[in-house]
Amino acid sequence: QVQLVESGGGLVQAGGSLRLSCAASGRTFSRHGMGWFRQAPGKEGVIVAAISWSDGSTYYTDSVKGRFTISRDNAKNTVYLQMNSLKPEDTAVYYCAATRPNKLGVTTVRDGYDYWGQGTQVTVSS
Repeated sequence: QVQLVESGGGLVQAGGSLRLSCAASGRTFSRHGMGWFRQAPGKEGVIVAAISWSDGSTYYTDSVKGRFTISRDNAKNTVYLQMNSLKPEDTAVYYCAATRPNKLGVTTVRDGYDYWGQGTQVTVSS
């Protein structure tokens, strides 16, 4: 089992930055693919970014390319989402997710993730 706890959300003005963190429990973190999803009010959850466990390959949804960066620190059992140049449309609850261990590639679909955090609110004011 992997437990995930997000932190770092908050209220920020448009153009500002936030860094989300997701701390994972357990000894297998380094072998889990990781992803960040977001869900805005009244909308379905969508993937924002993902990172593989094996070679650090990454994926970004088009709307955040060039603004967001996903990274991981296996020594700290933590995955990060650095968010720059934030826009009001980035407002959502952000969720961290982990795949099963040893799953190859970068997982970009919700069903590919087995473990979820509780979410952290990000609000971007205009």
